[in-house]
Amino acid sequence: MEGPKSGSLLIGLLCACAFTFAAAQPKYGLGTHASDTQIAGWNIDVAPDGKALPPGSATVADGEKVYMNSCVACHGLKLEGGVGPALVGGDRSLTTEKPVKTIGSYWPYATTLFDYIRRAMPFQAPQSLSNEQVYAVTGYILHMNKLIEANTTVNASTLAAVKMPNRDGFFVDDRPDSKAVACMTNCLKVL
Repeated sequence: MEGPKSGSLLIGLLCACAFTFAAAQPKYGLGTHASDTQIAGWNIDVAPDGKALPPGSATVADGEKVYMNSCVACHGLKLEGGVGPALVGGDRSLTTEKPVKTIGSYWPYATTLFDYIRRAMPFQAPQSLSNEQVYAVTGYILHMNKLIEANTTVNASTLAAVKMPNRDGFFVDDRPDSKAVACMTNCLKVL
């Protein structure tokens, strides 16, 4: 029969094991200030005007190669969609009963496309493309939407200069208070 001493011994051994296990775990620096290097790794957002686009450039032809290697499985051979959404099409469909929201029909800024691809694509390996590869595939998608020419070299300047068809279709919600009523039904008719 076990006595109080053996129970205390068991609890002591369990605590010692837990302490040893915890001490062996990596320390994540919780509660410490992030270094400039750590912040730089996460601070990769790009503004609509192109602020913070990284150095680099690529051609639309380079982009087709990147697309075929990294994007085609989800978005289709002609960017028509599949597992992932369609990236082309939808011209003048936003005010119809069935809007088709694609890069060319809906997105307001080419710089936002670069930002999204760099952060989230390819789906199975986000942030695995180099800046040049992101410039390339962004250019290819824009070209397939007839927004830039096939011979364009894509870089920070060219992306910031692209005027997307729906750029003026967005607005800043500057309602003065939270009690303002937003359109929730039949909104297409209001447009």
